[in-house]
Amino acid sequence: MTGPGGTSSRARVLGRVRRALSDDRTAPGTAGLETAVARTYLRVHGQRTAAERVALLAEHLADYRARVHHADGAGLPAVIAGLLAERGARSVAVPDGLPADWLSATDARRVPDAPDLSAGALDSVDSVVTGCALAIAETGTLVLDTGPGQGRRRLTLVPDHHVCVVRVPEQVVDSLPQAMELLSPLRPLTWISGPSATSDIELSRVEGVHGPRTLDVVLLAAGAPHDSG
Repeated sequence: MTGPGGTSSRARVLGRVRRALSDDRTAPGTAGLETAVARTYLRVHGQRTAAERVALLAEHLADYRARVHHADGAGLPAVIAGLLAERGARSVAVPDGLPADWLSATDARRVPDAPDLSAGALDSVDSVVTGCALAIAETGTLVLDTGPGQGRRRLTLVPDHHVCVVRVPEQVVDSLPQAMELLSPLRPLTWISGPSATSDIELSRVEGVHGPRTLDVVLLAAGAPHDSG
């Protein structure tokens, strides 16, 4: 399809993409196109203390039907063990770099993450425990980037129960723009807002379709000795 001035729609779209990526108005394919879109959106909606930021995160996580828990370093192993026992978990996937103390109070069989751990094998694992890269208060979102204590993406997408530990307040940011400034685009990112769920045309909610059916988030108090990497 050809637009005004003989420019094809495809060329116009690609020109906009090139301009957005390079911010160079002389880039090939950008001649005659409208100016770049002004990015005037707010980086954060309001000012918050660290405590208010954590409280907002907890509120939004609960809105998405995640279960929110609080722990300090000494109490974290017992909290995790209790969550696994509540689910009747007999096995738990363990990402590389997860602090050993986190699972010191559970008798569940450890299943270490490894390259040969297939999705089929993970499907028989009851739970997974991980840390995270950061959490976003305004959206109630957890972000994992496969760093220490987080594991590969499939590790948190296949088991039916995910326990994610967030160090607060240091891992909590207000907004998505703030998060994007801290995350590497070269790492595979998993964005989690509540348990996996979808709805059909009649709005019948089904959970556990393409990820964990149950998401437990443990907010680990600042200064706790049992930190993830």
